Amino acid sequence: MTEYRHEYKYMIDERQKAVLKIRAQDVLEPDCHADADGEYLIRSLYFDSPDDDCFYENEDGVDPREKYRIRFYNCDASRISLECKAKERGMTRKTACPITADQCRRFMAGEIPEPERGVSEKQAAMFMQMRLKSLRPVVIVQYTRIPFVCSMGNVRVTFDEAIVSSNDIEGFLQPGIPLRSVLGTGESILEVKWDELLPSYIRERMALDSLQWTSFSKYYLCRKYNCYGGVRV
Repeated sequence: MTEYRHEYKYMIDERQKAVLKIRAQDVLEPDCHADADGEYLIRSLYFDSPDDDCFYENEDGVDPREKYRIRFYNCDASRISLECKAKERGMTRKTACPITADQCRRFMAGEIPEPERGVSEKQAAMFMQMRLKSLRPVVIVQYTRIPFVCSMGNVRVTFDEAIVSSNDIEGFLQPGIPLRSVLGTGESILEVKWDELLPSYIRERMALDSLQWTSFSKYYLCRKYNCYGGVRV
């Protein structure tokens, strides 16, 4: 069973990001999955119920809660994953399984496909839960991530910038789709994740205690300021 992890988020401005990136380079290693510039592009398709339960549970701080999304990287649709992110008592757990491009397109069309014969129990369970919740695709979230890692404590520090949203569900797998910014100029999100222990030298070097913690949710913000969305604003 996948363990829950600590996850802290901080809203930072351009000056803070420049300073913190230098500090991160001092105490962490670049993620091996990043490109030559030390970053990669993430695009996710989020799902919600007909009554927008995920949106309102996030708004109300319901605990525990979970949300489903389909995700791929660097506009490479050859590797697509279905994920469930659960949050409980301030900690998070991500469950993921690969899906095919054909399955993804059926999800995009509002269907919950039947699991193919021989798939993992994890995939079958996730498909069943999505069907029970009557989940359907509601918004695309895209951003650039600059990741750093540390094996001690399984620490992951990421800078997420250029956060944008789109309603072009049909174009989810296409490189060029209309996008809408959801943050102010120069704003980005610092995320710090770890298992049981965050080494003190990382906390101190990153000056985390001096930053303002936030319960920021990319999904929530992209839907809240989505002029085509069906949620209350």
